Amino acid sequence: MEPITRTFAQTDWITLTLVFSLLFPLIAKSFYYSRFFSFIILPFNDKYVTMYRKKEKLFNGFHILWSIFQIINTSLFIFFIWRRDLLPSEIKNPFIFPTLLAGVFFFLSIKTIVQLVNAFVFNSYKTLSDLIFRKLTYLNYSGIVLFIGNVLLTYVYIDSKTVILIALIFFLAINIIGWVTVLRNYRNFISSYFFYFILYLCALEISPLVIMGSFLK
Repeated sequence: MEPITRTFAQTDWITLTLVFSLLFPLIAKSFYYSRFFSFIILPFNDKYVTMYRKKEKLFNGFHILWSIFQIINTSLFIFFIWRRDLLPSEIKNPFIFPTLLAGVFFFLSIKTIVQLVNAFVFNSYKTLSDLIFRKLTYLNYSGIVLFIGNVLLTYVYIDSKTVILIALIFFLAINIIGWVTVLRNYRNFISSYFFYFILYLCALEISPLVIMGSFLK
């Protein structure tokens, strides 16, 4: 058997990106020690959301640090998905990852802002801000799954479709858990405003994902 040489193009900047993203949870652990460990067990225990949903919520430093971590790793994971389908000459474009990073950041930021404006319009800011905090908390947690997936796709199973699919399954599972807790905890509110809740899902949850998917294609 002859040895096969593997080339690790772009590994250097990906390594720097992964290490840089890891700084944010480490900073979060250093400055918010007890909050960090409540967050780590989030899928198994809803204690974190229960304790912190009324304390600065979306604009708390801990939440912002994890949001940055999640945005970086989401962008990198989308980059790996793109890399499977694009020609080498196209994927080496140095502006692809920064463009994805900016796209994910603006997508989540605008989506959150529109949801908060919607909460003001319908005079339900407290309830909807709690709902948004809960959803984004689970989204931020799923960034851990994407980080692990990114490490495997970079160093172990290069561009593996299986790793991508497994990471997507866990990513969706964590966010589905978040939605289940939302439906369970806000069932009375949802039943009282069922029509508006359906509009909310279509306009602010499903439509942005469809637009994002179309953009990526």
